[in-house]
Amino acid sequence: MATKRPTVLVTGGGGYVGAVLVPKLLAKGYRVRVIDLFLFGRNVLPTHAALELVAADIRDEKALAKATAGVESVIHLACISNDPSFELNPGLSRSINYDCFEPLVSISRRAGVRRFVYASTSSVYGVSDAPDVTEEHPLVPLTDYNKYKGMCEPILLRYQAPAFTTVIIRPATVCGYSPRLRLDLTVNILTSLAINQRRITVFGGAQKRPNIHIDDISDLYVELLDVPADLIAGKTFNAAYQNHTVAQLAEMVRSIVSREMPELGPIALETVPSNDTRSYHVSSEKIKRELSWSPRRTIEDAVMDLCGAFRAGRIPDPLNDTRYYNVKTIQASGLA
Repeated sequence: MATKRPTVLVTGGGGYVGAVLVPKLLAKGYRVRVIDLFLFGRNVLPTHAALELVAADIRDEKALAKATAGVESVIHLACISNDPSFELNPGLSRSINYDCFEPLVSISRRAGVRRFVYASTSSVYGVSDAPDVTEEHPLVPLTDYNKYKGMCEPILLRYQAPAFTTVIIRPATVCGYSPRLRLDLTVNILTSLAINQRRITVFGGAQKRPNIHIDDISDLYVELLDVPADLIAGKTFNAAYQNHTVAQLAEMVRSIVSREMPELGPIALETVPSNDTRSYHVSSEKIKRELSWSPRRTIEDAVMDLCGAFRAGRIPDPLNDTRYYNVKTIQASGLA
């Protein structure tokens, strides 16, 4: 008799990363339950017999109790993502990103969940002159979004237990194509501007930004479900591909788009001042050393994927459609 495939709960599974992660979990044979408000629609996820969609708010503890029943692992992605979205309604954002975090962890452990993967962010480091920011680097968040993402980390580690494996991932800025596309992330927005306006505007430019391909970070979350518990229990890992300045990223994007879509003609590049001072050079040596994990895709791959999606017409009305921009979608939802 075939054994029942384990169930994974993905919070925020209808978001940018979730829309790439969920199909990967299904392809691996997992049953997947997604809890999400689905502000970006349900059609970002496939129709699949092993996929269950729960339209609910993660602040609703009754909904969480139902959603975690019979679940083996939780991958926690749900949050109000990025600084401008957070600032729309700081009280709302705190309630989603921080206040409901401990109830979710507690309910998960009580429900018999065996493994909890938390997607934090490398932006918890804020500004650092260190040549390589490791996981031991002090957290110096510059915004409430960074602060609350970081404040959740010690809460999760307190719940670590032999039967409840907890692991924290601090991903770099994610880039690349997703069915629930975001065009408000560094590489993605630079690519969209190059293609749709034939002009890239760089704000500042000297800030260092680590990035990671959306397929790589999604693959990592899938792999973490199978890693022996003793290798990850109570641990924190950075996950980044390379560190570039924003100016370097812009030049890379301009070069790749010019090569991939020569019909666009020359693409202009201008630099203007910015008050965004976040800058850090993230080291991903620990995850390579301890889990033998390294990203396999490059920023060039992400830009090429986006070029292909634009060329194929999979990104209609990129400059005006609110669904590509978190701030605009949250405003339109009435949440803020």
